[in-house]
Amino acid sequence: MSTSHPVLGLHHVTATADAAQEDLDFFRDLLGLRLVKKTVNFDNHNVFHFYYGNESGKPGTIWTTFPYRGWGVPVGAKGAGQIRTTAFSVPAGSLDFWRARLTRTGVDVRDQPPRFGDESIECVDPSGLVIELVANDRDRRTAWLAPDSGIGPDAAIRGLFSVTMIHRNPEPTVDLMTSLLNFKVVHQSERRIRLGVGGDEPGKTMEIAIDPAAPTGRNGLGTVHHVAMAIAESSEQLRLRSDLLRRGLHVTDVRDRQYFQSIYFREPGGVLFEVATVQPGFATDEAPDLLGQALKLPPWEEPYRAEIEAGLAKIR
Repeated sequence: MSTSHPVLGLHHVTATADAAQEDLDFFRDLLGLRLVKKTVNFDNHNVFHFYYGNESGKPGTIWTTFPYRGWGVPVGAKGAGQIRTTAFSVPAGSLDFWRARLTRTGVDVRDQPPRFGDESIECVDPSGLVIELVANDRDRRTAWLAPDSGIGPDAAIRGLFSVTMIHRNPEPTVDLMTSLLNFKVVHQSERRIRLGVGGDEPGKTMEIAIDPAAPTGRNGLGTVHHVAMAIAESSEQLRLRSDLLRRGLHVTDVRDRQYFQSIYFREPGGVLFEVATVQPGFATDEAPDLLGQALKLPPWEEPYRAEIEAGLAKIR
């Protein structure tokens, strides 16, 4: 395992969603995540970019969505070279609560076979994204307890648990992750590999589902766009970028995402990876107790605020 690039675990997962209000209803109101930032897609400022997480939006708890309804984005296809499932971590013993809560709102819930000692349930959100809740007693993170949500500390989501990628041949991906990105194989079965940073702590793992016959995935509504890993310092990010380029991978320049700095590249299996810095975080332009309440724009978009606000989907 290389220690030259100390990836800390997951940073966030970003998906292409459908309708903005339905997205808020599901992740903020039903799952009880905190909306920690309401901004716009830097590539299309007429589309929201929602960031959900724990109280402060700590890396490893962040789920983000681009609700693209009305912009001609087709429905995606899940398959190889793509993340099929995003898993969130919930306390051991809480699956009955979540099964009942989701079912009451008409969500179809499916029990999953135990995996590496963890029990889980799976459902599909209004956009078609596959969401899993994994019950475990290894998560030491403090959950966000949304006021009047009906979700107590014995059930509240702690943050991301992992993502599951689909690969026909996992070996090149495993080699990259273990030799350069600070992951190790922590569990393995015939058709699945779990990789983790420093063990199998929730928020620090990624899984590969092996399916030699899987069709090729296609990005679109209802699919995950990319997964981001956290790195502590911009200098470490630049060193990693240089090593990735030396391996022949195409890596973007460092991009300013306001709340972190990012580089992007496709791993050998085709999944889009991002490596994002921990700093500066979401309180850089908003007080911690007001996170997610106002529409925040990057400085270069502020002159167009009135036009942008008029073009965005109407939400409550």
